[in-house]
Amino acid sequence: MRKRSHQAPRGPARPRFWGRHAVLAALANPGRSVRQIWATREAAAALTLPGGVPVTFSDVADLGRLVPADAPHQGIVAEVEPLDDVWLGDLLDRAESGRALLVLDQVTDPHNVGAILRSAAAFDALGIVTQDRHAPPEGGALARAASGALEVVPWVRVVNLARALDEVAEAEFWRIGLAGEAGTTLDGALGSPRVALVLGAEGEGMRQNTAAHCDQLARLPISGKVESLNVSNAAAVALYAVGRTTK
Repeated sequence: MRKRSHQAPRGPARPRFWGRHAVLAALANPGRSVRQIWATREAAAALTLPGGVPVTFSDVADLGRLVPADAPHQGIVAEVEPLDDVWLGDLLDRAESGRALLVLDQVTDPHNVGAILRSAAAFDALGIVTQDRHAPPEGGALARAASGALEVVPWVRVVNLARALDEVAEAEFWRIGLAGEAGTTLDGALGSPRVALVLGAEGEGMRQNTAAHCDQLARLPISGKVESLNVSNAAAVALYAVGRTTK
């Protein structure tokens, strides 16, 4: 068992999820505690809701007041407990050849992180790592964008991302930072059976200290018609490339 790196503390707030995919995935996750459900009678009749979870029947207007304005709740809202912390050392102990690890440097938009989780599930990634102070909370917008992947992809939150990258290197991962200015393309940087993909925030990209903790910088070979890809799209393309190379 690897040592447990310093983990970021969780806040006490209970997230609220909305939409069928996010709520049903939370209910199907044995590691998730669902405390309360609000639903229209029509939505509840179309779903198989478990016993033991209080269900309050509400109209559409009432549900709209439980979530952010214009949130597409699809007639169902759930209040849940945050998932238990995932420790980086424990995740690295489960590393397998061909399963990439995603490290996100100050990617704060919940829709992007949710989409990255969905791609991580689709391409069987080992998990994602974020710095707790510069990552979105485990909330409804993120859960909806993840479309159930929040419940199945391990998410490690750390205090110090550089220290976490050192631990990733100790586990024999080749750390590739995606950077548009890099001279090497991603396919030229691949080859190790264990790969950690490091992605920075849109616009600013990776911080200098984060890039310094990568073994190699690489770029995606996109055409000159666009300057860059959205970070969630870049993650999906990179995960596909890793899977094609290592399996």
